[in-house]
Amino acid sequence: MRTRSLLFRLSAAAAVLIVLALALAGFGLRAIFNQEIERRAAVELSQIVRAVAAQVRIDASGAPVLDTALPDPRFETPYGGLYWQVGTADGRRSRSRSLWDFVVTVPDDRPDGERWVTDLDGPNGSRLLSVVQEIAVPSEAGEVPLQIVAALDRSDLAASQQSLFRLLVLSLGALGIILVLAMTMFIRLALRPFDELGRGLQTIHAGASRRLAGDFPLEVQPVVDDLNRLIAFQDAAVERARTQAGDLAHGLKTPLAVLAAVARQAAGERRKDLADPIDEQVTQMRRQVDRVLARARAGVTAALGRTSLPVAPVAEKVVRALERLPDSRALRWDCEVTPGTVFPGEEGDLTEILGNLLDNARKWATTRIRLTATGASGALTLRIDDDGPGLPPDQTPLIVRGQRWDETQPGTGFGLAITQDLAEGYRGTLELGRSDLGGLSAVVTIPLAQSAAHKERRGSAG
Repeated sequence: MRTRSLLFRLSAAAAVLIVLALALAGFGLRAIFNQEIERRAAVELSQIVRAVAAQVRIDASGAPVLDTALPDPRFETPYGGLYWQVGTADGRRSRSRSLWDFVVTVPDDRPDGERWVTDLDGPNGSRLLSVVQEIAVPSEAGEVPLQIVAALDRSDLAASQQSLFRLLVLSLGALGIILVLAMTMFIRLALRPFDELGRGLQTIHAGASRRLAGDFPLEVQPVVDDLNRLIAFQDAAVERARTQAGDLAHGLKTPLAVLAAVARQAAGERRKDLADPIDEQVTQMRRQVDRVLARARAGVTAALGRTSLPVAPVAEKVVRALERLPDSRALRWDCEVTPGTVFPGEEGDLTEILGNLLDNARKWATTRIRLTATGASGALTLRIDDDGPGLPPDQTPLIVRGQRWDETQPGTGFGLAITQDLAEGYRGTLELGRSDLGGLSAVVTIPLAQSAAHKERRGSAG
């Protein structure tokens, strides 16, 4: 399973490395502790050998004996795990009660030296860690060479080693958990500047700011500076484009006004064959200019992420303006705006969208017009319904392209087309259909930049 979360990736990698390091440390510490336990056991056995050597003597029969028993109770328990044995070259022996009837046999191929550590066979098939020492004890017949053996059952060593290993595993496990949590916290703190960077970009998408502000680390500051320069460059380029578009529109108005005057003059001279074509072309040019300017303005605003605008005041203002028209006084206007609903753009674009849709509904409604605005599921939904005759399905593509359905009604026929261009400029849609009131239903859906950015950020973190 792959994830796009940098925190998860770094934490997982750190956890794997920590577990690997602790596992290697565990094996190393186990080997060291085992060797230390055996070394300490060998030292203890050497002490026993010295204690036996200090007490042993040769009795009248020539057998080795100890006058005082060693204090460790394991020497008195049959097969108790701790043993000593003293033997002469002719096979006479003295041994601890713990050996019972077992004789420890030392191989002849012993290493050089007076004392050595080796493994010997013990009672009941056990293995004994043994210390063997050769000494000479004086007697009436002269010095007698003796071989002293002190041995410890390796099963006792293994039990101690296993108990220590369990404690080691628990300690390393607890240490691993603490290290993983600490590393995750450190990584989280190290990535905090990127969270601030994401929040800054979110405010820019939402239109609350036009630059990234904050105190960033030296490693992140160059990215922030470059983003701020890019945003400033984009703002300047867009403003220049808008200014040029406005200049172009203003520059076209004068020639269009001249052509319209020529058309009126030709009409006054009863030259309809000249006046009508000119007037028709002037009207088409004005429609195209208005539509292109609306599309450019909406695209620029959506790209820049301007401040979100409350829908309710604008909707009420547009409705009040249309109610004052003489042919609208008999209509019932219902305006239902969910509290907190916002439009991610400029007031002029929202006014034009609502004005076009409501004015179109006013022309065709019989008694009632309903405006509904909601901002749920990360999108703004504007719905205008009327109880007029509605729109045949085959006419929908023509209407949204700017053609008129009924020439008897006043208007240019470009209202819905401009509305669609504005909606698409904000990455939204315009849908026409049958209303539950019986007439036309026009639905504009526009994604909210802040919600979209928030969802995208959550997706990257997951």
